[in-house]
Amino acid sequence: MDRFTVTGALIAAAALVSTAPLAAQDEARPRAASTVPGVASPPMSAEDLVTLPRLGAPVVNAAGTLAVYAVTTTDPASLKRTTALYLLDLTKAGAKPVALNLGLKASDPAFGADGALYFLSGEHTDKNAPARSRVWRVTLGKDGTAGAPQLVTAATTRDIAGFKLARNGRAIAVWGEVPRDCPTFGCADAKAAYLPGPGTGRLYDAQEGFVRHWDRWATPGLYNRIFVFPLEGGVAQGQGVPADGVDPASGITANTPTMPFGGAEEIDFAPDGSALYFTARLTGAGEPLSTNLDIYRSRLDGAKPELLTAANQATDTVPAVSPDGRYLAWLAMDRPTYEADRQSVRLMDLKSGAVRNLTEKVDLSFASLAWAADGRSLIATAQKVLDTPAFRIDVATGKVTELNLMAGNEAHIANLVPLPKGGVLFTRDSLGAPAELFLSSDMGQARPLTDVATTRMGGLANIVTRRFSFAGAKGDTVWGQITRLADQTGPIPAILYIHGGPQGSFNDAWSNRWNPRVTASQGYAVISVDFHGSTGYGQAFTDAIRKDWGGAPLEDLQKGLEAALALDTQIDGSRACAMGASYGGYMVNWIAGNWPDRFKCIVQHDGIFDTRSMAYATEEQWFTRWEFGGNYEESREIQEKWNPANHVARWKTPMLVVTGQQDFRVPYTQGLMSFTALQERGIPAQLLVFPDENHWVLGAKNSLQWHNTVFAWLDRWLNRNGDK
Repeated sequence: MDRFTVTGALIAAAALVSTAPLAAQDEARPRAASTVPGVASPPMSAEDLVTLPRLGAPVVNAAGTLAVYAVTTTDPASLKRTTALYLLDLTKAGAKPVALNLGLKASDPAFGADGALYFLSGEHTDKNAPARSRVWRVTLGKDGTAGAPQLVTAATTRDIAGFKLARNGRAIAVWGEVPRDCPTFGCADAKAAYLPGPGTGRLYDAQEGFVRHWDRWATPGLYNRIFVFPLEGGVAQGQGVPADGVDPASGITANTPTMPFGGAEEIDFAPDGSALYFTARLTGAGEPLSTNLDIYRSRLDGAKPELLTAANQATDTVPAVSPDGRYLAWLAMDRPTYEADRQSVRLMDLKSGAVRNLTEKVDLSFASLAWAADGRSLIATAQKVLDTPAFRIDVATGKVTELNLMAGNEAHIANLVPLPKGGVLFTRDSLGAPAELFLSSDMGQARPLTDVATTRMGGLANIVTRRFSFAGAKGDTVWGQITRLADQTGPIPAILYIHGGPQGSFNDAWSNRWNPRVTASQGYAVISVDFHGSTGYGQAFTDAIRKDWGGAPLEDLQKGLEAALALDTQIDGSRACAMGASYGGYMVNWIAGNWPDRFKCIVQHDGIFDTRSMAYATEEQWFTRWEFGGNYEESREIQEKWNPANHVARWKTPMLVVTGQQDFRVPYTQGLMSFTALQERGIPAQLLVFPDENHWVLGAKNSLQWHNTVFAWLDRWLNRNGDK
């Protein structure tokens, strides 16, 4: 079975332009003619990917009539990024977005119950004020006219990382890094006991949890903390109440929102503003070994918050209180120390304390959660095969209904905002195009609202994506995709894209980093395979990779590549390279020693070379312990069975190694080990090191360098024109 989809960017752009004028117009840039056989229109370039405008998540006012969203643009010459906010009238079809001038550089917008727009800014109307991130507000007209900025959080003395407004407009929660012994949002006499001097060395204790996490060294005593302030006239009053408790001895010591990726989705107010529900990760010696996130309730009196999810030692997150305040919904996993377990929807009756698993019988792992306006259902998203559609979950019965918000493939739906009259606002992106904003007035077929990047994409050569399935390892059905230029002729070199995670997917979604469209536009056929361990196919399929990293996944990749070559005979399987990052980087290291004669070249990004050193160096220690069945000593046999370092003697394939020095998930030394192995064996190799990047390449200039280096490496070994 396979599905064939042409990404008709020109057609889509025409449909959008007729109803939704541009929110951000790019200046025309001269383009070189295509060098890809059969392709007349200019293919997408790395510069296109880096400079495409990027749409942010929308926010909506209480009446559901106005939306504000951010668009980030990148100057093609300087590669400097700038973010602007736009206002859109949701009541008028074809309404033009209005650029907002709020008087200050603004981020993280949110509508208050008073109709004003609240936002974060590191600027100040007083040029002499200390540089600090604060919350501001402006009155906002339907035409986008903004009043003078008003400071909301004058009493805070540290940077505010984010905020959440109570639905009734009477309180605001702000969070940022604050010492645990500070009773207010910052204090002048905070001590740095971790700097004993007289040198610059930081002193860490084994009982304090993470030493470093993701891409930052930990600062002992400093935590993400929430403080709640009453609001009067849109201005925060008093010194604020810490949600974790005033007294460190009787309260909790935790990061909330959780580090490094938690945000406003981990916080919710009771509708009357009398309580705050939040996700927290307790600190301590066991923190690097635990995935136990919990949901707490603070009565906003400074006392110790109440633990609501003590019965579950795995992840509980994304608390969402019903519109009437009766129920608390959240997402929960069942198995401790497993970060990719199925997330089901739990519901607590806040009067009785009774808890139900609403989706226990549904083999979907939900990723987002929001209440419908009537309080009778929840709207959520979950991966399903290669799409991420939206679902309605009936609160009374637990019935899960897939919504049909988009004609054809759902692709990737995200940032759902249910509206007061029953509709929903959301973003949708795909392999063919980045995110745009859509509106469904009745939870049915949606209409487009924005054209942030679609018209620009319409001027580029079209791609075609073909979904296919085949019998993989264990006889299981495995899915994959082929992405290539629609009009390309002649033999087409192949790229095998291998996703990370390992519990992940190269599903039908846009990526600003590993982007199949921009790689295919260089004249390659990009083949991705959702091997055993991938998400969107039921939890058993996701679980299957545990203790089998180099087994069934490799078999799936081998069979999937052959299936793709059989489906599209224009693809030249004799000219193929393999690319992967994170687990995908592990897999190409594994391929180098266990499938050494198949590929002309390899691109390995932040991949594991040696499972033993990885087990002792990675910061989130639960990860390797779950995947291999224990710490290194407990799982030595399994770890060495799947250790790429044990197969270096068979390495022969030229390899480009990429790593970031701020990557603490797969430390850059893993890349250095791969490069050393290549050097010792005289195998052609290059090493690209980014001193200022983590597990991902995020900077605009670095991204452009990454793509240029990778594309030069591919072209060196694959020769797209086939004249070697």
